[in-house]
Amino acid sequence: MGQPDISAAELDCLERAAALLLEAEDRLPVLKTIAWDRSLADAFFESGERELPRPVYPHIDPEPSLERVAEARRLIDGSSPVHDWLLRLSETVADTAHMLEAVGTADFHRYSSRLYGGPASPIADGKRTALDLARRLDDVLADFDGAAVRLEPPEVLTAGDLKARLDAELPAAFGAVAPRVEVTLDVSAKAAAGRDYIKLRADAAFSDLDVVQLLQHEAFIHIATSQNGLRQTHFPVLAESHPGNARTQEGLAVFAEFISGALDPRRFRRLADRVIAIDMAARGADFIELYRFFRERNDRDAPIEAFESARRVVRGGVAGGGAPFTKDSIYLGGLLEVHNYLRTAVRAGDIALIRLLFVGKIDLMDLEAMKQLREGGLIVEPAFMPPWATDLRYLLSYLAYSTFLNEIDLRHVAARYEPLFTS
Repeated sequence: MGQPDISAAELDCLERAAALLLEAEDRLPVLKTIAWDRSLADAFFESGERELPRPVYPHIDPEPSLERVAEARRLIDGSSPVHDWLLRLSETVADTAHMLEAVGTADFHRYSSRLYGGPASPIADGKRTALDLARRLDDVLADFDGAAVRLEPPEVLTAGDLKARLDAELPAAFGAVAPRVEVTLDVSAKAAAGRDYIKLRADAAFSDLDVVQLLQHEAFIHIATSQNGLRQTHFPVLAESHPGNARTQEGLAVFAEFISGALDPRRFRRLADRVIAIDMAARGADFIELYRFFRERNDRDAPIEAFESARRVVRGGVAGGGAPFTKDSIYLGGLLEVHNYLRTAVRAGDIALIRLLFVGKIDLMDLEAMKQLREGGLIVEPAFMPPWATDLRYLLSYLAYSTFLNEIDLRHVAARYEPLFTS
């Protein structure tokens, strides 16, 4: 049964509320606020990897954002999936404001856990946690670590080489709004992306697989959903990344890597290691212990990559341990939840529910609201989608098969081959 139409007067209130929340959220750039300057890495290595980094974060005054949230809440007076979506967004923006007010303190971790969850947060069926999945993946993939290294393509591309390839690929997908590609030292990770750009670290080395990963993860998901959100004239807040949609957006981006064959075992294990490291930090491990953990797990990587992995865990929190940033615990849980949603959509036989994922930056919990808005003619169809979602033939075949496969009791199958595996 469809949702009741939203009256013109109510729509005006909801649009004004969404605009206020967009203003409030714009004042709260999470990743920019907790970013580390490259000089921190230089100082760490100059100390012989013995001194904790001492990042300095800008002060964020939460009051202007909280005032807008309060005003928006007064306008969200009604009962519908759209009202529920905007109320959830109100809570997200308020918690984000408090989290950024608390950078560098233990309270930062408390708000981070409320916004993103943490390693112990339930995922999928509510019975398992992100840490359970991470440890399971780590155990399984560790057995294939040597093979993964042998199979991994060599990192022979420079940032300039990768830029040339992306510059050739992106215009075909995005036309006039193709993101610019920059090569710079002003980025900690090997690559980073925003609404209209992709930055490549000048001193990083890349492989052919990195080209596919960046296209699938950053361009075809993060940038595409931003551009689609910008086309939503009634609710342009759908173009914004925020902690409330991070789990689904990152899960969708990792699924894009997976379904396109770009999610190699070492990358998959690295995602699991980040969850384990967040749990270590929450239990008291400091930055140096995390750095050594990542060095041991990925000894093929340059030291700067281990530094970057440890930085991701403690940024915004406390480098001395006990208060990590929990965002990286969402990738695996988000992947599992997106995968299960897509399987459910295929089982329901409704392809439109797959396209709905790309109308902007949303959480899976927002889908009912997006459906109501679409039925009311208040959002437009996505203009940019990844190839695997545009041509659904392979995706539908894969999901239909995996849905059936999931119904097979693996214990009975394994029992048949047990002599082979134990001999």
